[in-house]
Amino acid sequence: MVVGAGPAGASLALLLAQAGLQVTLVEAKRDSSRRFRGEALMPHGLAALEAMGLWPLTRTIPQRPLAGWRFVVQGRELFQLPEPLETGAEQGCTLISQPALLEHLLARLERMPTITLRRGQRVEALHWQQERVCGVRLADGTDLPADLVVAADGRSSRLRQLAHLPLEREGSPFDLLWYRLDPEEPSPLAGLFTTLVGPAGLFSAFDAVEGGVQIGWVRSLQEHRVLERAEEWLEHLSRQSPADLATWWRRHAKAASAATPLRVDVGHARQWWRPGLLLLGDAAHPMSPVRAQGINLALRDAWVAARQLVPLLARGSGAGDGNRSDLDAALQQIERLRRPEVTILQRLQAAETDRGKLLLHQPLLRHLLAAPFPWLGGAVARRWRHDQKLLRQGVTPLPP
Repeated sequence: MVVGAGPAGASLALLLAQAGLQVTLVEAKRDSSRRFRGEALMPHGLAALEAMGLWPLTRTIPQRPLAGWRFVVQGRELFQLPEPLETGAEQGCTLISQPALLEHLLARLERMPTITLRRGQRVEALHWQQERVCGVRLADGTDLPADLVVAADGRSSRLRQLAHLPLEREGSPFDLLWYRLDPEEPSPLAGLFTTLVGPAGLFSAFDAVEGGVQIGWVRSLQEHRVLERAEEWLEHLSRQSPADLATWWRRHAKAASAATPLRVDVGHARQWWRPGLLLLGDAAHPMSPVRAQGINLALRDAWVAARQLVPLLARGSGAGDGNRSDLDAALQQIERLRRPEVTILQRLQAAETDRGKLLLHQPLLRHLLAAPFPWLGGAVARRWRHDQKLLRQGVTPLPP
């Protein structure tokens, strides 16, 4: 049984079903249309999709390559780099519609005879047999037995809490405000993921793959008021934007959404498994939004888990204590294989976050970076490109 039909849960369910295994997939929501979902697939996430036989994606899923990266400090462009960042690479960062991808996976699952899909059903409790998880109870009172429960139910995982697997946090949490602009004309971002740093904080903006612009804002310590009117926060953004962007932001204030506040907690469960239970994706290791690692690592988790689980589940895990011991050993091995990469990438995300916070708190450093020194932007760009390598390529190779 898999609980949660996000990237980790839906792709793992598909891999298990393709191996001929009986799988129940439980999802609390009736659709995948959460307002904000990560859109960026890095090369290591694309490699996982390719291993699953899902890349190239069907054309019915909105997708496009990211054009590149642009960094602006105090309204002045520091540097711009095109995708792909890797010399000679054919495939760089690619934006996809995550809801469309998930609905595509679920549509495939619904056509498979070994899948039972339960949407709109919340798990209320875990069933235990002595110290072993042996099933779940749904909100409607239905009891579902299972040889294995995979918890892929997101960063606030209810199953992680029910299994008493505490979350160990990495670094300090921070607050992010997320907005959408849905104007009738294309933005001047030109397909670039644009970061703008100034007195009001750090803004990130990009052209969403299904239209409109998504904007994240990590505010400075000085700007703590709740800004309800779009004109207010867009004015902050405009003041630290180049002239072409500033004019465009102000012109489209009426197309802006209200803020969606997000509390960013990063960490990993002290242990990713109990006998009969496995945590995957954000349930095991909630990630920072920096460089969209959440969806990429969820796909990599699913591929590694499937390689370990399929041989055991195919021969039956409930026939005796020996098979159950083998299954628990496989759960431990999945954590052993995945934890090192997750830990390293969380630390790299934290380092990039700390550099951003340093810019927020050091106006003299911002003014230095915004100075018209021709060599400075190139030097910073080379260093930034170097620091992105593992966040894009991953740390450990995927098993074949």
